[in-house]
Amino acid sequence: ENTAKTYSVVTTIFPEYDWVREILGAAADNCELTMLLDSGVDLHNFQPTAADILKVSQCDVFIYVGGESDEWAEDVLAQAENKDMIVVNLLEALGDDVKEEEVKEGMEAEEEEEGAEEEAEYDEHVWLSVKNAAALCEVIAGKLGEMDEANRALYAANAAAYIEKLNELDAAYQAAVDAASYKTVLFGDRFPFRYLVDDYGLDYYAAFVGCSAETEASFETVTFLADKLDELGLGSVMIIDGSDGEIAETIIENTEKKDQEILTLDSMQSTASEDIASGTTYISIMEKNLAVLKQALQ
Repeated sequence: ENTAKTYSVVTTIFPEYDWVREILGAAADNCELTMLLDSGVDLHNFQPTAADILKVSQCDVFIYVGGESDEWAEDVLAQAENKDMIVVNLLEALGDDVKEEEVKEGMEAEEEEEGAEEEAEYDEHVWLSVKNAAALCEVIAGKLGEMDEANRALYAANAAAYIEKLNELDAAYQAAVDAASYKTVLFGDRFPFRYLVDDYGLDYYAAFVGCSAETEASFETVTFLADKLDELGLGSVMIIDGSDGEIAETIIENTEKKDQEILTLDSMQSTASEDIASGTTYISIMEKNLAVLKQALQ
């Protein structure tokens, strides 16, 4: 008979879920692990159900990003039933490594809401840096150890083994960038990859900031990006998962060559439970992204 205490861990997005799964390892049987955003809806459009709210309210460990898209979580936490809950906020955990959203030359300006205060908006997409992932896994392993003292050493060992894999991938990214002919990527889309490009000293241009709700690019934005493609001689325009690619196509039509490829980088904002069932992992997606990035920079 299994007398081990069972725990419940709730994560909002796929990267957190996958990191916890790696760190739990053999102890996963006594832990109920939930990914709230499991249907492919992205962070910016997520609305928790009553069942989601209850799950968060009662869990032992809750892991969320902590950016503007997660404001619902703050309300839930303020009224949570479990007063001993351990909470991991990714932005808080990274501290000074969190970057503000950057409006880069050529980007579409955001519609300002009437009377909105000019607040610093933080770039939430912290999981798209392998270096950040390593730092966050260390924090998460410590918190899981607080939850379940009996398995503290196991969690630390699993995290260390996983971080070693992340470090290898980080080195592979660095080597690819070092060997690349180009050092700039151009996105005909939102740009959630700021942490990734900054890790390896790449430059970028994009149609919108990472959290943008805009879907239409102005003629100025399109022509600016098309001229950049011509000027830099880039062979591709990048888009993110779930994009229809229309803006990228329009940019290409406005270049001199009109033969650039459209390449997709996966921002893991719409990874769903069926992807997990078919074996998708954080590392498998970041390896795929590396292969795409190599193609874009060659």
